[in-house]
Amino acid sequence: MSSMQTENACQDVWPRLIADIGGTNARFALEVAPQQIEQAEVLPCNDYDTIVDAIREYLKRVGNPKIAHAGIAIANPIMGDWVQMTNHHWAFSIETTRQSLGFDTLIFLNDFTAQALAITRTAPEDLVKIGGQEPKEHSPKAVIGPGTGLGVSGLIPSNSGWVPLAGEGGHVSFPPFDDAEVMIWQYAKKKYGHVSAERFLSGAGLTLIYEALAVKEGLKPKKLTPAEISESALSGSSPLCRLTLDIFCAMLGTVASNLALTLGASGGVYLCGGIIPRFIDYFKQSPFRNRFENKGRFDAYLAAIPVYVVLSKFPGLTGAAVALNNHLQHTCNHVNALGGAGK
Repeated sequence: MSSMQTENACQDVWPRLIADIGGTNARFALEVAPQQIEQAEVLPCNDYDTIVDAIREYLKRVGNPKIAHAGIAIANPIMGDWVQMTNHHWAFSIETTRQSLGFDTLIFLNDFTAQALAITRTAPEDLVKIGGQEPKEHSPKAVIGPGTGLGVSGLIPSNSGWVPLAGEGGHVSFPPFDDAEVMIWQYAKKKYGHVSAERFLSGAGLTLIYEALAVKEGLKPKKLTPAEISESALSGSSPLCRLTLDIFCAMLGTVASNLALTLGASGGVYLCGGIIPRFIDYFKQSPFRNRFENKGRFDAYLAAIPVYVVLSKFPGLTGAAVALNNHLQHTCNHVNALGGAGK
């Protein structure tokens, strides 16, 4: 990093570019002041050959502001400088991308790590509590989100703020709880081999659970989307769909409680993703909470842990902004510890 770049890292240089990139769409925005996010736009990824093309198009749309610092959440593991998207054709070097765009700073982080960081900035009105007591301060928080896939993370307190975990917990092996779930697991194992938690706790997972139950009943499964399964369950028009949704929520209770035990998440469990908010009223009365607490000798331990459904609109952007700010502060502290940018 040049002396000019380190100097900029220690200054409030605005606006900053933030983004949340998935396999289908890329959402861009400008952070014009701390956590003040404006001019958000969604661009279809397939419309652009490269990530640089997409970023340049967004910046053109918002008047080509001078950008020094950028933070981007992306639906992909970040293992180093080279990023090869698993659900899209974009592949790029982070450093080459930074140089091509003329930014001083460009960081990438996993999209669910960004979701976890966003929890630290979530307003109380965007949280719906599902049982438990008050969260313990300065204690780990668990973050889990069924959506297109299953995101899993956590927030660990430290002297310098919250540290998000970057893992792939959605791909742990799924643990069946009862005979019905063993049958569904066996159906999935025959179809896929390894059965991860994500196989069930995702949009496609709702469909998979429905298929397994239909086959068990000797029925030919209808070709229903996850949204159609949810709608039929809530309207009462399909007992099979209602059972599907009940089992989905119970399975989420098992996996969420396993995560809470693993992290010692007495600071709370936070449910993100696009699925649960669609049926929040049902979810409050669903089998989720009973299953979450059903852990034998640790029933009381889990009964005390609060669970929150997160309703925030753009958590990926919020988390990317937090990550970028943390990175710049760390860079600035390092420079100051060395006695200034010129040393």
